[in-house]
Formats: sequence, structure tokens, C-alpha cells
Amino acid sequence: MASNAAVAVNLSEILEELGSISSDRVRREPAPGHATIDDLLKVHAKGGQFELVDGTLVEKAMGWCESFLATAIGSILRHFVIANNLGVVSGPDGFLEILPSLVRGPDVTFISWSRLPDGRVPADAIPKVVPNLAVEVLSVGNTFMEMSRKRHEYFHAGVQLVWMVDIRERTIAVYTTVNDYEILDENETLTGCDVLPGLQIPIADIFGELDRQPPQADR
Repeated sequence: MASNAAVAVNLSEILEELGSISSDRVRREPAPGHATIDDLLKVHAKGGQFELVDGTLVEKAMGWCESFLATAIGSILRHFVIANNLGVVSGPDGFLEILPSLVRGPDVTFISWSRLPDGRVPADAIPKVVPNLAVEVLSVGNTFMEMSRKRHEYFHAGVQLVWMVDIRERTIAVYTTVNDYEILDENETLTGCDVLPGLQIPIADIFGELDRQPPQADR
């Protein structure tokens, strides 16, 4: 049996590889480094929100406000995608096996018809599908290294466009490759680039969702 010191060192190394995340986000059963997709499905069946990375079940770091904004972005995208019959849009609990035994759950995804098996909505709990667009709404629990790793994985898997949404700064970093990006603020317009041509979203409209209030008469 491994000593407590050896286990602690091993966990420390795993946390560093995962992007120096908090140990609170790593599930201990099954042991980090030994989890499978079947283990992930069992956890999801109980209501857990975990990704599978390097054989480790990692809890998604997402608060209510981040989920709220992700839903707003997903709603805008879905309206555009349906109007143009381009494919499908999924939300924060839409987990995908983007590489063998690597399961990620972007906060919003767009998947074109051509990337869906037989051009149909998949019935699998965790489809083996790589989205065209992955959107991540940054939470306090996310580390810089964690999100950098995610970006590398997304583009390595074949994702074409990544949006990193920063609620606190009210900016969106638009990545067209791992290293090519621009940061847009509320005075600018978000576009779908070559992935969703014709899409234009004033960024002020996105973050304006956080400022909505009831009509004066209802206060």
C-alpha cells in the first residue's frame, strides 16, 4: 500500500498537470488517474458535473451567474443556428468525448450538421463529437493554466473557434488558433468568423443580461 506521503505527492502532481486546480474539484473515487467513462456516467447519473481528464474526474467550476450567462449566449446562438439550419447548440451539461477518454463539457457548443453522426442529434449520453465552437464562461475556480490546457485540447481535437468569456472584466477572448486571439470589450461586436458567418452579437447585449431589472412599476 502506498504511503500517505506518496499519495499526497501523486495528487499534487495530478493537480499540477490539470492546471494547478484546487484539490476540492478532484473526485477521489475512483482514484485519480484510474477513472473511466463508465465511472463518469455513474457520477453524472447522480447529478454530478464532472469532466474526465487523464483518468481523473474533475468537477466543473461553474457558479449560478456563469451558468446564467452561458444560457443567454446559448440562446442567442441557438436562434441564429436554427434560423439558418446550421446544426445544433448545447449548454453547460453537454459533455462530449472530444478525444479518446477525454471528456469536456464546454459551457456552450455549436456543432454543425456535418460533424454529427449521420447528420442527426446523437442519442449517446456522451457523444464522440468535436464541436466547431466551444464557449467557456470563466469562473473564479478556473485557473489560467487550466484554461490554457483546455484551449490546447480543443484545437488539437479539431475545434475551430473558442470564446473565453470573462464576466468580471466583461470581455470575450476570441481564439481562432491556440495562440491567435483578440480580446473584445462591450464597445465591440462578436462575430462567428468562418465558423458561423453572418453572426454578429454586440457584446454589450451579452453582458447587459447581468444588468437586467424589472420594470420600474414592478419594484
